[in-house]
Amino acid sequence: MHTGHVTTPFGRRPMTLALVKSQMAMAEAKPITGRIDKWKVFRDICEARERFGLQDRALAVLDALLTFHPEGELDADRPLVVFPSNGQLSVRAHGIAGTTLRRQLAALVDAGLIQRRDSPNGKRYAHRGNDGAIEQAFGFDLQPLVVRAADIALMAQAEAAEKLRLRRLREALTICRRDVRKLISAAVEEGAPGNWEQVEAVYVGIIARLPRRAAAPEVTEVLEEMEMLRTEILNRLQDQLNSSKMGGNDHQHGAHIQNSNTDPIDELEPRSEKEQGERPEPDVGEAEGKIEENGAHPPRLIETKARKADGALQVFPLALVLRACPTIADYGPGGELANWRALMGAAVVVRSMLGVSPSAYQEACEVMGPENAATAIACILERAGQINSAGGYLRDLTRRAKRGEFGLGPMLMSLIRHNAGPGRQLA
Repeated sequence: MHTGHVTTPFGRRPMTLALVKSQMAMAEAKPITGRIDKWKVFRDICEARERFGLQDRALAVLDALLTFHPEGELDADRPLVVFPSNGQLSVRAHGIAGTTLRRQLAALVDAGLIQRRDSPNGKRYAHRGNDGAIEQAFGFDLQPLVVRAADIALMAQAEAAEKLRLRRLREALTICRRDVRKLISAAVEEGAPGNWEQVEAVYVGIIARLPRRAAAPEVTEVLEEMEMLRTEILNRLQDQLNSSKMGGNDHQHGAHIQNSNTDPIDELEPRSEKEQGERPEPDVGEAEGKIEENGAHPPRLIETKARKADGALQVFPLALVLRACPTIADYGPGGELANWRALMGAAVVVRSMLGVSPSAYQEACEVMGPENAATAIACILERAGQINSAGGYLRDLTRRAKRGEFGLGPMLMSLIRHNAGPGRQLA
């Protein structure tokens, strides 16, 4: 039968069975001999704070309570009741508000770290003998810290191990995410066959399920799925590298060769047919002159010069592209595009902004060439308000270009006329 002492709180604070249970447990606890460093116990409580359900303010209040115990160690054989006023506690707890102070004291009591020893009138004070020694004190008893010191230390060690495990899991997930992201990008940039858009969608879906403050089980689940995705990507790439389809010939990678020359007139302009004995066609510069004079462009010029002799789309001069599509210059370095390399870099940014998938843009580069694919993106940007799906529109242009039914010339000239406005000359 239990004969230990149980105290009830003063005033309107209710007595609960949980308080009765905790006080009985303290009374029946096995006596501890020796001394315990109070700051070591405090550090263990800080480490295991989440397991006690304590906020940082509660730790500040507990720190203040410990400062009112004059010694650096807690001795189970001596009284451990401290009796500061709320004003003194607030000062040592860095100016914490009174309502917050009372709430955090209640949290410490509920966590079983301190116990109340209330006086008949609810005040905190001590009775002293003739020699000045404290005979009885009313306030907060720190005895639970001594009784539970071993358990608190174990909880702190477990919490530290759990945090270390979570940190390792997050590091592994970060590396795995980086691997998957870069492998997908490499596959798309190198033109590896496969539905990489779908793989990227799976990757985004896995990451979307990761909460902002994920616990170890949630991180473990996402990490396992991400590792499986990485393994699948590596298996696909390995199969393709071993197959004849991934033979690294010049034709496969020719679409990635970029020309940074800003004025390649002899290379970019189609040859005159004068050499074959036919009437020579004016070049693009002459065509622009006719546009300035008449406000229209010669249709036959665009149709005859849109493609090279081998059927590939002809690359138009960079100046003409920027004249037709001035908006894309805003996405270049410093707001200008000095060469084709800068234009193609800006097209990649605009492609993402318009929602065009990497696979759609890669296919356009393979069919039209990287310069013309960037030009098509620039044209789509100019008419973005009139196009419902930029990705679908680019895929349609790519299919038409593959069949030889599409040329960039009419689109560029139409944009030049549109930018000039009705009734105005192009200057």
